[in-house]
This record gives sequence, structure tokens and C-alpha cells, in this order.
Amino acid sequence: MRVVSICPSNTEIVAYLGKTDLLVGVDNFSDWPDEVSNLPKLGPDLSINMDKVAELDPDLVLASLSVPGMGKNIDALKKQGLPYITLNPNSLEEIAGDIQTVGEALNLPELGLEKAETFRHEINYFQERPQFNHDRPELYWEWWPKPIFTPGKVNWLTELSQLAGARNIFDTEDVASFQTDWDDVKERNPDHICMVWVGVKEEKMRPELVMKRPGWDTMKAVRQGKIHVMEESLYCRPSPRLLEGLRKLDKLIN
Repeated sequence: MRVVSICPSNTEIVAYLGKTDLLVGVDNFSDWPDEVSNLPKLGPDLSINMDKVAELDPDLVLASLSVPGMGKNIDALKKQGLPYITLNPNSLEEIAGDIQTVGEALNLPELGLEKAETFRHEINYFQERPQFNHDRPELYWEWWPKPIFTPGKVNWLTELSQLAGARNIFDTEDVASFQTDWDDVKERNPDHICMVWVGVKEEKMRPELVMKRPGWDTMKAVRQGKIHVMEESLYCRPSPRLLEGLRKLDKLIN
């Protein structure tokens, strides 16, 4: 098969299945694993060059709706008459389902089921282990600084927080992504601030600017120096690499 992925998380699902050899093109932000770096780049995930996609003559395009604005890619795929499937997970179980779905789409249903179960097994390990920390640390995940966007209840980062024995302070909002402001975060007073600005490399994020926000010097996380620059690629993409992020988060707060 000739497969095109137009979202990093989709590329990483193909890699989890061990089938990157089927990929003939990817979006510009697909940067893992290393072997995809030599593939034709088809543009940013919000503005894919569909003419280039069509030139690659794919048997399957792996599309996504995980970021607002990706819907126009779906419209363009329909217009080009290209074969595609669309992934749009919010939960870890939905990611497991997508692993299985991609396996089936690649005509490898048994492999898809096997790898989905492997993914679920590791999640179950964290769910079933004893919880020794009775005071669950409260985490603030910052997806974007101004205006603030942060994951709500219906998001994998709320689940990752729980699996690591912590709590997302915005699990009170019954949405996947919630827009708020600096005062709201200050009032919720988290124990940890986790910076994962979407599309921004870690070296370009500056915790010292976060510390200077009005009134934030009174927050527990700031007073105790618990502001963490996290790897965006391990927390902002709905892919199996979230498991690596979970292991790192677990070590960080425990």
C-alpha cells in the first residue's frame, strides 16, 4: 500500500504498528520516528497541499480532526476523490480504537488488534497499581498562553493526570479544550504548571515569563518552583507516544 499521513499523531500510530515503510508522504510536523524525515513533506497539517498528495497516488490518506481547522483538509480530500479515513480521538480508549482502525485500513486487522491491546495493557498497569499518594497533586496544563487554552475533562491529559496520581485543575470543564484567563488559573492555585504550548519547541518556552504574570507569584506552583517545560510532542498529540509522556509525568510528580 501507498499511505499518506497528514497529521503527526497519525504518523506515530503507523510507526506504533511498525509500518512506516508504507508511508510515501507526511505533513511538515511529522517528526517522529526519524525515518519519516526523508519522506516528501506535504505542508503544515492545517494547510496540506492536496495537489502534492494526489501526485503521490496514495491508496489511503490518514486524515485527522484533532486540531480546529483541519476540516478543510477533509473537504479537499473529497474534492480530489482520494481514499481516506479520519481520526479524531479525545480519550486513551479512543486512541486504542484508532490503532485498531488504522490496522484494519492497512489490511492488517490482527496486527491492529494486537497493538491496541498492548496499548490498553500499559494503561491498565497504571490504573491498577496501588496509589500511595493520598494528596493528589493538582496540575495546570497550558496549551497556549494568551489567550489561555487548556485541556478540559474530555481530554487525554486529564486521564494522564489521573493515571499518574494527580488531577487536572480544569477537569471541571466538560470539553476537550477550554479557553480561560490568567485570573482563573491563579484562583485554582495548582501545585504544578505544565507548559506544553502546541507547535512550540521546548527551547522556545520561557518559564520566567510565566512567573511574571500578575498575581502569579502567590501561586503554590510558582512559589515552589514547580513550573515544568514539557515535550509538546509527548503530550499534545493523540498517539501511542502519550504512554512515554505518562511515564515521564509519573516520575516528575512522584
